Amino acid sequence: MDRVKQELSEYGLIPEDWGGSTVFVPVSAKKNVNIDQLLEMILLVTEVKELKANPNREMRGLVIEAKLDKGRGPVATVLVQKGTLKQGDFISAGSYYGRVRAMLDADGNEVKKATPSTPVEVLGLNGVPMAGEVTVGHKNEKEARSFAETFIAEERKKMLAETKHKLTMDSLFEQIREGELKELPLVVKADVQGSVEAICSSLEKLSNDEVTVRVIHAGVGAITESDVTLAAASNAIVIGFNTKPDQQGRMIAEQEKVDVRLYKVIYQAIDDVQAALQGMLAPVYEEKVLGHAEVRMIFKASGIGSIAGSYVLDGTIERGAKARVTRGKDQIYEGAIASLKRFKDDAKEVREGFECGIVFEKFNDLQEGDIVEAYKMVRVEQK
Repeated sequence: MDRVKQELSEYGLIPEDWGGSTVFVPVSAKKNVNIDQLLEMILLVTEVKELKANPNREMRGLVIEAKLDKGRGPVATVLVQKGTLKQGDFISAGSYYGRVRAMLDADGNEVKKATPSTPVEVLGLNGVPMAGEVTVGHKNEKEARSFAETFIAEERKKMLAETKHKLTMDSLFEQIREGELKELPLVVKADVQGSVEAICSSLEKLSNDEVTVRVIHAGVGAITESDVTLAAASNAIVIGFNTKPDQQGRMIAEQEKVDVRLYKVIYQAIDDVQAALQGMLAPVYEEKVLGHAEVRMIFKASGIGSIAGSYVLDGTIERGAKARVTRGKDQIYEGAIASLKRFKDDAKEVREGFECGIVFEKFNDLQEGDIVEAYKMVRVEQK
């Protein structure tokens, strides 16, 4: 507890027992310890500081979380700070606006109005706002739209950057070492706004003396064409958390050679960026199936073992590739193709429709009818 007090004191929150003016209450919701005391202290501080809010003015609040719900559309959790938010009101939140279609309280019950200090889920915005955006009530839709458009115009000025050669995580360290890169721009997309905030905060802390990590755009939902276009124009890398590019976004990323990285664990994203900054990013590999063959005859050769006389069903079988041998539904072998022959000659590869002889590394237990799947691990620039 003392360590927590020490850390908070660094932000100017000095406990009363240390001579400061901040009330500290040790609580445990799990054990139901000091919850009543916490509520009493909140009321006491409110009374002493005369903290009041006017419920009869135009509404103003903050977005504390936002997400894109498949059934309900954009949903923003808004904490009302001043005024009263009512169902049917026009509001704007950052670059988005709309009419309050419905409001839900913390228990999921629909409410008609929310007074100061009340958090509510708001439905009706035309997009997913950023956490921390100021929410403002307006008299009509025209005023709400105008407010949002002004915000968009200001944000666009900040986001535009000069087009440079495409940046990838793999080439990052080389450019830092050669002095070409002083700033690493990132576009971050995630499934919920809380994740966006956590990722952005963590990534920006990776900045060092040589390069500054800067998130130029962050949002909720799929990685769209506009996200990729911005990344291309700003020479940025796209980080996706629990989300992926839509069809158009994927197509543009391939055309523009934009590095799109997808993650399901926040720490993996942080570790990858940190490793890239230090030149230690592990290459990404994925399995590429080359082809399939059916074993039709078994030959025995002294010093070699069993040779699988096979017919290539599709694709190609390559010497040196890896292979899986299945018998019925069971996989009986996985390893390397040690030798590949076409009649008596060594072959580099054998294509669909041709016969070949396959020798597997340290495996001879073959039967007619076994299926061989050849594959290799290929390095990918994006994931």
